[in-house]
Amino acid sequence: MDDVFYAHIGGADTFARALLIADKIMTSSPYNEMRKKRYQSFDSGKGKDYELGKLNLTDLYEIARSNGELELQSGKQELFENIVNQYL
Repeated sequence: MDDVFYAHIGGADTFARALLIADKIMTSSPYNEMRKKRYQSFDSGKGKDYELGKLNLTDLYEIARSNGELELQSGKQELFENIVNQYL
């Protein structure tokens, strides 16, 4: 029973620490602004329609076909990960 007790205490402590870290990331880092910029195409137009479930697979196909090949853009995934890692 001691091991179960210590496991629960350790889990609760880890969870509490994770919440404190998440709060710091969300309030003290550029993470939110970067995320908003990354997904800004979902704030209006076809992106918003997709987010609201108004588009089906055929609609998405037609949008992709009419837009042609898109220019590659970095999602800055490694930068997002580095921000999180700074707070761990």
